Amino acid sequence: MDLRIMGLESSPLLSTLQQMMELSDDKSSSASLNGPSRTYVRDAKAMAATPADVKEYPNSYVFVVDMPGLKSGDIKVQVEDDNMLLISGERKREEEKEGTKYLRMERRIGKLMRKFVLPDNANTDAISAVCQDGVLTVTVNKLPPPEPKKPKTIEVKIA
Repeated sequence: MDLRIMGLESSPLLSTLQQMMELSDDKSSSASLNGPSRTYVRDAKAMAATPADVKEYPNSYVFVVDMPGLKSGDIKVQVEDDNMLLISGERKREEEKEGTKYLRMERRIGKLMRKFVLPDNANTDAISAVCQDGVLTVTVNKLPPPEPKKPKTIEVKIA
């Protein structure tokens, strides 16, 4: 806001206020440059909106994820960095038939995603995934426990 237009340019108090307002405008524009990227925000929303259950069995870990409206070909299950399980998919808007008008749209469209850090004993080479009725079940087998080390006996020699 330019106070000179109102004929108030000579007041030191008002000129100080104007400088403070200009500084706050500069700070807000630089804060938006340092904010989270669109990809980060989209992924965060996708993770928050994708419910999941994680179960541990004696020989496996099971991840049960709601993936409503997705076919098994639209879902990706990946392992990143040897210990990060990434489950993702995208639900697209249905093609509208001519003459159809939506009265209400409540079903979610867009990206669905979850990331899970796998424990050290997860066997990333033995993962299976099954999608049935909009529920994805990912099973990650456990590695067998390491064999306990046997004590090593050292012979004592007489010098």
